[in-house]
Amino acid sequence: MLKKILLAGAALALVAGTAQAKELKSIGISLGSLGNPFFQALAKGAEFEAKKTNPNVKLLTFGYEYDLGKQVQQIDNFIAAGVDLILLNPGDPHALKPAIEKAQKAGIKVIAVDTYADGADAAVTTDNVQAGTIACQYFIDKLGGKGNVIIENGPHVSSVIDRVDGCKAAIAKAPGMKILSSDQDGKGQRDAGLNVMKSLLTRFPDVQAIFAINDPQTLGSELAAKQLNRTNIIITSVDGAPDIEAALKDPKTPMIQASASQDPYALARKGVDIGVDLLNGKAPSQKITLVPSTLVTRDNVKDYKGWQADRTGG
Repeated sequence: MLKKILLAGAALALVAGTAQAKELKSIGISLGSLGNPFFQALAKGAEFEAKKTNPNVKLLTFGYEYDLGKQVQQIDNFIAAGVDLILLNPGDPHALKPAIEKAQKAGIKVIAVDTYADGADAAVTTDNVQAGTIACQYFIDKLGGKGNVIIENGPHVSSVIDRVDGCKAAIAKAPGMKILSSDQDGKGQRDAGLNVMKSLLTRFPDVQAIFAINDPQTLGSELAAKQLNRTNIIITSVDGAPDIEAALKDPKTPMIQASASQDPYALARKGVDIGVDLLNGKAPSQKITLVPSTLVTRDNVKDYKGWQADRTGG
C-alpha cells in the first residue's frame, strides 16, 4: 500500500511539474494600431483572458502601425524576450510566414486574430459570411423582399469577400431584390466611400438599400445620400464600431439602420484560450475558429455592449 501511495505521489508531482512548465508566463501581442478602438478592445480581451490563466502573466503589447517590417521586428523581439505565446493581427496573410515559422522553431505558439496568417498554429476571426448575410437580410425583411440595392465593395481581402458573398447569398433568396452595383471599391474608408457612393447614387436614381462592407464606408455613404438629397434609403454594414453605435442612436442619421457587429474583445479572449490549450498539447478542433456576429439595430443598440464597453466582469 505504501508503495502505491508513493508511486501515486510521484505521478502527481510529475503532472504538477509538467503543468507548471507549460504555464503562460508571457505573451507578445502585435496589433494594427493601438489608437484604433478595435485593437484597443483586442488588447483588453487578451489581457483579461491571459490574467485568468496567470494573474502574473507578462504582456508585451505593441501596435505595428500597418508597417509590415515593424511587425516582423516585433515578432523577432518577442522571440528574443522568450514569450510563450504570440497573438497577432497579421499585416499580411502570406508575408509573415517566415517570421511565424521562426517563432515556432523557438517553441512559441502563434495565434492570428481577426484575419488568418499562413503558418499560424490557429486563427480566430469573425464569421464574415454570416455577418454579411444578417446585415443584408435586415433590409430584405424591411422592404418585404422587393427593392434595388447597391453593395459598396471594399479592399479585396478575405473578410470583405466573405461579407459580400454573405450579402449576395441573402439577396439571391429574394427574387424581388435587384443588385444595381457590387464591384465598386470604397477602400474601407469614409472619404472613399463617400466619393464612390455619390457616383453610384448619381448613376442610379432608384435605390432602396445600401450595404457597405464596413462602418467607415457606411458613414461616407450616408453623407453622400444627404448631399444628393436622397432619403428613405436603408443603409447597413459590418463592424459595430463606436462611430456607428453613435449613429444608430442619433435621430439625425435615420438611414443608417443596422451593423453586424464584430467583437474584438471576444476574438482575443478566444485566441488566448486556444493558445493556452496549444501550450498544453490540446489542438483546436479546426484551424480557424469563427466567432458569430450579432446584428445591432436602432431598436437594440441601447443594449449593445460595444468595443469600448467595460468587459472586466467577464
